[in-house]
Order: sequence, then C-alpha cells, then structure tokens
Amino acid sequence: MPPYALITGASSGIGLAMAEALARRGRSLILVARQRDVLEGIAIELTQRFGVEVLFRACDLGEPLRLSGFLLELEESERKIDLLVNCAGVGTCGPFMAQDWGAEQDLIELNILALTRLCHAIGNAMAVQGGGQILNVASVAAFQPGPWMSTYFASKAYVLHFSEGLREELKKTGVKISVLCPGITRTAFFRNAHLVEDRLSTSKLMMSPEEVALYAVRALAKNRAVIIPGWRNKLMTCFPRLGPRWLTRKIVGSMNKGVCPR
Repeated sequence: MPPYALITGASSGIGLAMAEALARRGRSLILVARQRDVLEGIAIELTQRFGVEVLFRACDLGEPLRLSGFLLELEESERKIDLLVNCAGVGTCGPFMAQDWGAEQDLIELNILALTRLCHAIGNAMAVQGGGQILNVASVAAFQPGPWMSTYFASKAYVLHFSEGLREELKKTGVKISVLCPGITRTAFFRNAHLVEDRLSTSKLMMSPEEVALYAVRALAKNRAVIIPGWRNKLMTCFPRLGPRWLTRKIVGSMNKGVCPR
C-alpha cells in the first residue's frame, strides 16, 4: 500500500489546488472537507486524470468529536501518511465585540485546535514510521496584528509560531515541518468571511490557488521552513519589523476596515 498525502480543506481553494498538484506528481491522496458530494466529484476527477488512488472523508474538523472519530478511523485503517497538509480554515471580519461568539469559537476550533490535534496525532504516527512532512497553512497575516480581523490574524500567528517551534522539536525524528504563508489568494475565503471582494480583486498581491500550490510543492521538496509565495508578499512580511508596532496596527487596521462590510 503506497503512502498517502492527507489534505484538509480539500474541496476548494488552496487545498484543492494542492490535491491537484500532488496528484499530478503521482501521489495517492486522502481528501478531507465537509462537503461529501464535492469531495466525491474531485476524487473521481483526479483519479481519472492522473491514475492515482484518491480517498475522501467528509468531516467537520472543527467538531472535536467528529475529529476524534476521523483520527480513530485513520489509526484503525493502518494507512501510512507521509504528508499532512493542513489547509482547512475560516475567517471572520468586523469589530470583535460585534461578532457572534459561535463564529469566533468555530474559527478557533478549526484554525487552531483541529490543526494542532492533527499535527499531534499524525506527527506521532510519522515519527514511529521514521519520517514524514507536515505543511500547515498560515498567512502573511501571521506577521502582524490585524484589527477588525483580530481573531483570524491571531490564529494565523499561532500557526506560524507553532509550526516553527515544532520543526525544531522534531528535527531528530525525521518529521519535517513547513508553514505556508500566502497573501491574497483567489478563493472563497473572502466571500465566506464576508469581505468586500471587489476591493481585493484588483490587488497586485492577488495570486491564484494554483500558483500558490505549485510554489508550495516545490518549496516542500526543498524542505523550506517558512514558505511565502510571491516577492510582493515577502516584502509585506518585512514591513512590520521595520516600523513601530503602533504604526503597523494603524495601517493594517485601516486596510482591514476598508474590506470589511460597513
């Protein structure tokens, strides 16, 4: 049985693009997302196009009991996973105090807790196997505070710092950790987070999911620690270190306010 690449958030956006990029390279896949019908269609298409085995599991990873059940299934199946791509994530936009708490909790459960638990469970299995790779998807948002999207920015800062710390811890186990920090990417994220899309669509920072995935796959082959696609995005991550934090907060807050619904 060949090893599998497990991709969360695989029904659209960067997760789907990563699935296609890896299938193109002959990788067997396990795709995870909430929409069973969408996953089934993707699995059939990738199998037909690239001749690889594509399994799928509909699961809301933000629900702890469902995540526990999924991890138990993986353990009992004894399938070897040598690449975990944590793409699943959500965002919210607007003043924190005005947000519905349920939406904020869902964000924390998915962006932070589910990702961390997957790293713990599958990372341990990889260490027993003698190695593997984990790619956690953060964002350029991870490099600064983000007023009017405070919870989302903070969740991505967690992913960045957690991934870098874990990389150092697991060096001797053969498990390699990388973190992907894309900038503005043409996905459903903006619509789902209720951002004003027309103010973002003309940005020179905009990249396609396919561009981001191709860059990520190539960087993974080189075992890069922090993967930032595009030179403009690399520059953006430098700015917070060059000026005072009060100015960074003000600039980012102004930008976020401009794309949040009034």
